[in-house]
Amino acid sequence: MSDNVPLEIQEEIIKRLPVKSLIRFRSVSKSWKSLIDSSNFIAHYRSQQQHLLLYNHQYDYDPNCVSIVDDNTFPQHRVSITLPPLVKMLGSYRKLGTSHGLLCLYNNGRVVIWNPTIRKAVAVVVPNVVNTKMFNTELGFGVCRETGDPKIVKITCIDRFRNMESVTSIPQQVEVFTLSTGAWRSPNSSNLPRKSIIFGDRQSEDGVCVDGVYYWLATDRSTVDNMIISFDMTSEEFGEANLPDNFVYESSIWDLYIYNLRESLVLVEHSAEVDNRVYSVWMMEDGAPKSFTKLYTIHLPDATINCIVEFRRSGEPVMEVTNDDGESSWCVVYEPNSKEISNLDMLLGTDEGGFFYAHSYMETLLLLDQPSFMVFDKGIKQ
Repeated sequence: MSDNVPLEIQEEIIKRLPVKSLIRFRSVSKSWKSLIDSSNFIAHYRSQQQHLLLYNHQYDYDPNCVSIVDDNTFPQHRVSITLPPLVKMLGSYRKLGTSHGLLCLYNNGRVVIWNPTIRKAVAVVVPNVVNTKMFNTELGFGVCRETGDPKIVKITCIDRFRNMESVTSIPQQVEVFTLSTGAWRSPNSSNLPRKSIIFGDRQSEDGVCVDGVYYWLATDRSTVDNMIISFDMTSEEFGEANLPDNFVYESSIWDLYIYNLRESLVLVEHSAEVDNRVYSVWMMEDGAPKSFTKLYTIHLPDATINCIVEFRRSGEPVMEVTNDDGESSWCVVYEPNSKEISNLDMLLGTDEGGFFYAHSYMETLLLLDQPSFMVFDKGIKQ
């Protein structure tokens, strides 16, 4: 680019380029490298390019990880992804969430924040994790809307089978980790979750981050009502949202799931009495509590829906299904208008067992300024 073009104009042009081009252009000139590597540019870079990452690990086989460009060419443009060592070390992980192009994964007291676009990851050791007959630990992840700083929130809550009246205090109830400081601290807000709140407590997944706010499905043990608990990664305020009456009283918390669809909260209801073949998809209207609109119902008469694992940017759900013969499971995409499914050519089910994940993410430069193989342990970089 000509030296006669002012640097601020060059910056406006550069910020519209895809991440892969930006990584290459860092070697063009010192001024471009300095610009692209700056914390301000990294934090505020936004790409519209969306991807769907599929990770399939069947025991006795090497992991299969592919990233598919999620646009009108889907699923033609796919590339194999090499997992970073920090992700491989997690083994069978729980997905805490995705936010601003970062994936957050957890297993056995360690969180890994991963940017699959630039193939970089950092690990965070979570302190004071408890899973006892008295307390449990819940986690959430998101990126601050104002600063672009990734955060992890850790909540210590009373175990669902414990009599809460016998617990007078909860030690270190809420702690927040901020990547820029590499340290855990108390949140800026003092409105902590009530003792009566029971989080969903699923082993394979937690909540979901939508536009910098993390959501958990929860139950109030005092009223036995289902609800949604939120944590804003910018203000660090907790919030509560009531669900529509049919979800509060009639649905079991185990039949409800939440997802992020185009930065809107989506609620999926599983109709267990219909032989695992029917799911209903609802979307929250403009963030208003109790205002959910039904988008469509999924019914596959010739297959069993094991689970909805993710949503495409178009709104089509990505699902794991098993054929009626019960011999094989596949990753498919459901088209709500035609009610047809398309196979993504990824065999999932084997007799040996294993695990499968799908993550939707956009391209980002976050973590570009972090050293490779960084591990944060008690505020100390290792």
